[in-house]
Amino acid sequence: MLNPNWRAFKAQIAAQYSGAQLKVASSPPAFTFGQTNRTPAFLNNFPLGKVPAYQGDDGFCLSESNAIAHYLSNDALRGATPSAAAQVLQWVSFADSEVVPPASVWVFPTLGIMPFNKQATEQAKEDVKKVLTVLNKHLNTRTFLVGERVSLADITVVCSMLWLYKQVLEPSFRQPYPNVTRWFVTCVNQPQFKTVLGEVNLCEKMAQFDAKKFSAMQPKKEAPHKKEKVPKESAKPQEKKEKEKKKEEKKPAPVEEMDDCDAVLAAEPKTKDPYALLPKSPFVMDEFKRKYSNEDTLKVALPHFWENFDREGYSIWYAEYKYPEELTLAFKSCNLITGMFQRLDKLRKTAFASVILFGTNDDSSISGIWVFRGQELAFTLNPDWQIDYESYEWRKLDPDSEECKTKVKEYFAWEGDFKHVGKAFNQGKIFK
Repeated sequence: MLNPNWRAFKAQIAAQYSGAQLKVASSPPAFTFGQTNRTPAFLNNFPLGKVPAYQGDDGFCLSESNAIAHYLSNDALRGATPSAAAQVLQWVSFADSEVVPPASVWVFPTLGIMPFNKQATEQAKEDVKKVLTVLNKHLNTRTFLVGERVSLADITVVCSMLWLYKQVLEPSFRQPYPNVTRWFVTCVNQPQFKTVLGEVNLCEKMAQFDAKKFSAMQPKKEAPHKKEKVPKESAKPQEKKEKEKKKEEKKPAPVEEMDDCDAVLAAEPKTKDPYALLPKSPFVMDEFKRKYSNEDTLKVALPHFWENFDREGYSIWYAEYKYPEELTLAFKSCNLITGMFQRLDKLRKTAFASVILFGTNDDSSISGIWVFRGQELAFTLNPDWQIDYESYEWRKLDPDSEECKTKVKEYFAWEGDFKHVGKAFNQGKIFK
């Protein structure tokens, strides 16, 4: 594989799922964009000189990112049945024809790689809204685009929307499309996506066109040389050579023309620590988690929790899912819980939760106990954490109350009467 960019990410993520072995050449000396892809050897295999490009150990060559991703996928990613395969192809085409064009018009000027056109940008925003509306409706009853597992459809559409979510889809813009954001965050937090993409931070403020950035990205043009009249005997040959040499040294190095996809790989903004202003707490969350994971819950972990719990630095909350009538099969209900946990990955350092599914198929409920840093709900501190929490009723508990102690004991141990629920324990999930 050559030159990783958002188009190449599709193939790299597909390979993570299928187990295909890839060696990526993206930096000197293995690959230099604008040089390596213009050599006769490269053009002999890839006549258009485009990246990404794929060459197998057996010499088999492929260009075009969708073809490479398809080749590196397995049957599960491509669609195991003819109808599923057709749906995957439908969404791959949707990404190329409906997502990429308006996304490029809107995002590229904010990265300084395309001039800004107000009318075109406004139209692009409307086109993106249409795309999000279609996706939001489709994902209203689905976790993924095709079937119950990640497919090449999800990989392709996520990669085509990557820079929308990173650059311009601020919270107010994406608010009407919660299903899309839930799905996007679920995908990018899968281990196979994370290995390739790293941490994906959602946009907090819509990026705008920066004229200075755009100017800096453009190749510099040399000013035309002015003819100067020089007296015939005023300059000696050796002095002329020295002057010419200095002029050559002052000439700016030519700026390599940059591929749009390659240029999109800009530096990400630094994220703020929402707890930076809180005083240091004596309660060590990691220590409690180790006790909980490795030792007896009732005999060791719970006593440790109450002996060390910092009532000023942490708070305990009871959460109950608002829409139990929508819960059907138990495994789908559990997917709601694990999906929420995946989307809250960055909260793990300062939070702990035990969330339980009670009841049976078509007659169940979800509730849990959460421990957060600080005295407020953590979800309000970061827009990336707000996708699921509004689907729950939240109630802060008094750590000294019998109700709190009973609930903490029952939910942490996954055993007890659970009198407030009225349904039998089915299965539980731990956020740690």
